[in-house]
Amino acid sequence: MPRVLVVDDETGVRESLRMLLKDDCEVVTADSAEAGLRALSEMPADLVLLDLVMPGKSGLSFLTELGDRADAPPTIVLTATKTVATAVEAMKLGAADYVTKPFEIEALRIKIRQILEHRALAQEVVRLTDELEQRTRVGGLIGRTESMRELFRTIERLARSPATVLIRGESGTGKELAARAIHDLGPRSGGPFIAVNCAAIPDTLMESELFGHERGAFTDARERRIGKFEAAGGGTLFLDEIAELARGPQAKLLRALQERVIERVGGAQPIQVDARILAATNRDLEAEVKTGRFREDLYYRVNVVPLVLPPLRERRGDVALLAERFLKRAHETMGGAAKRLSRAALDALERYPWPGNVRELENAIERAVTLIDGDVIELADLPARVIQSGRTDALREAVRDGSLGFEDAVTTFEQELIRESLERSNWNQTRAAGLLGITRRLLKLKMNKYTIEP
Repeated sequence: MPRVLVVDDETGVRESLRMLLKDDCEVVTADSAEAGLRALSEMPADLVLLDLVMPGKSGLSFLTELGDRADAPPTIVLTATKTVATAVEAMKLGAADYVTKPFEIEALRIKIRQILEHRALAQEVVRLTDELEQRTRVGGLIGRTESMRELFRTIERLARSPATVLIRGESGTGKELAARAIHDLGPRSGGPFIAVNCAAIPDTLMESELFGHERGAFTDARERRIGKFEAAGGGTLFLDEIAELARGPQAKLLRALQERVIERVGGAQPIQVDARILAATNRDLEAEVKTGRFREDLYYRVNVVPLVLPPLRERRGDVALLAERFLKRAHETMGGAAKRLSRAALDALERYPWPGNVRELENAIERAVTLIDGDVIELADLPARVIQSGRTDALREAVRDGSLGFEDAVTTFEQELIRESLERSNWNQTRAAGLLGITRRLLKLKMNKYTIEP
């Protein structure tokens, strides 16, 4: 049942409205604007019926304060005939409608029903939108292609398991996002999530980083320090780029995984640890094992359950969804007018193979949003490698289907590359030649050959 708040200093009006609405709504009353605002703070309402003229804080002041609230309900203003101009001012402050006193009961009932139905419909749209969004994302991972939906289902299953997971995928596919999703959806979500980038820590410091050290263990060890294994107790330890670990730390890591026991550097006391281990790599660990770079026994210990993240080029159907998400994020971060992609720009994004995967796409969108003056990202606003890839694909297809000869395709490509470099350098020939990696003299000869002018 919808909840209606009546704010009016006249007892008779409050009681009349309560009797009018009691069969269809839960009615709460307040005799002042201050009391009405307190009532909304204690429990939200679906609609407010507000008198404009009251002792103390006025109805207009009430509307002003209400407008600052994210969950502000719609408001119908109750006003005397002689203060209709004030009601118009109230509409400017966000009131949904107004009625004049003495009000006609049926007309007021219709207004209330229409506004409540519209609010319920809007809330249903938000709910369905949220539900649809949940189907296209798990944690920070986004996608609607079948490969991503299968990945989401696997992550949800792994979250319920205590097994060690090895997350594999190319750089930029979101391996840490997958690890965080496994943690957040699992029973350890209330505990810490500790991430260690094994490639960023020198070999000489790795053991201390993972297992901690005792005071005096080495020259700079002025006090005891716990390592990441202990810090992740009750939660999850994520070992990113695990293939970068040196052989020494690998041996100690193996013992920690097998026995759930560690020793701090410089210490002899075994310490029980309770952290779920997730690891990630973009390398071929099997090849690392064959070369002796990675311990075979450690490989089998971390590769209990493999999870493979698909590269973006294998799920091009997600490019538009990801681009929209990054545009929205950029708008929230930078402010200003919301940006959108032109059809040509989106087509180019969907054709490009994205060797840097999702991270490269995010950077391309952020760059375009930062540099453009208008609200639409055009093809020319994208990185040159994205533009050229799309054109190259089109030329390749034209040659393959026989609609364009090889020599003509080469000529067309050269012309487009020269013109694009000139446009990007504002027709400064020296800068354009630098972009192309040729001399200014050679650029000028080709411009004359193809009759390319500003």
